Order: sequence, then C-alpha cells, then structure tokens
Amino acid sequence: MEVTPEYKIALARELRQRQTESEARLWGLLRGHKLNGLHFRRQRPIGRFIADFCCEDVKLVVEVDGGYHDDPQQRQFDVEREAHFTGRGYTVLRVAVNEVMNDCRNVLKRIADAAKKAGEPEIGCVTGTPLPSAGEGQGVGA
Repeated sequence: MEVTPEYKIALARELRQRQTESEARLWGLLRGHKLNGLHFRRQRPIGRFIADFCCEDVKLVVEVDGGYHDDPQQRQFDVEREAHFTGRGYTVLRVAVNEVMNDCRNVLKRIADAAKKAGEPEIGCVTGTPLPSAGEGQGVGA
C-alpha cells in the first residue's frame, strides 16, 4: 500500500476547504453514497497527484475541468495526471465545469455509466429517488 506524504494530505485538506462552486455542487450530489451507493472521496491523493473525486470501489476518478484546462501547459499536465491514474488501474472521467453547473443530471448519468463500465455490477439509485433534474443541487456544499 502506498503511503501518502503528510504534505500531500495537508494540500488535499486545503483544496477541500477552497473548493470551486462546481466541485461543491458535484460533491453535494455524490457525498453520502447518493449515487448508486458508491463511496466517493473528494480531493483524494493518489500517488503524486490529487484527484478531484475518486471512488475506490470501482477505481474511478472524476476530474472537473474549467476553462484553464484549454491552456497547452495545463493540457500536458492533465495528460500526465491521467496517465498516472490509469497506470494505477483507475478509469478517468473528465467533465466540464459548465456541464456540472448546467446539466448535472447528465453528469451523474455519465459517472454512473463510467462506474458500471469500471466494475460496478448494478446501477440504480439506492434510495429509489430519481436523479436530480438540471438545476437541482445548487447551494449544496461540503
């Protein structure tokens, strides 16, 4: 088992404290096993990088990409991060900030589909409640 250095744990804690609006929104929809009983963690250290969201159960990383991900240097960094995660057996799903903010229902469907493909045996809301419609989940924080 890989030991995470203390500085990486501290950085992850700091990132959780200053999460973006889109991260807060998505976290409000994922936390507490709300999506198909899957246990997600936010700002999860994995080796030398920190994943935005991670479900260890199915080895799925969800990355929320803002406009700065269009920058060539950031794109190269993202390629390295993704290779790092996939090299450790994770599937990486990238979602755009505007998609999280404007179409969270589709984002949750994409995450559920990715989880199923990555190894989740059954998809269906544990609570029996339907996925939220677009616009729901606003203001849901950490």
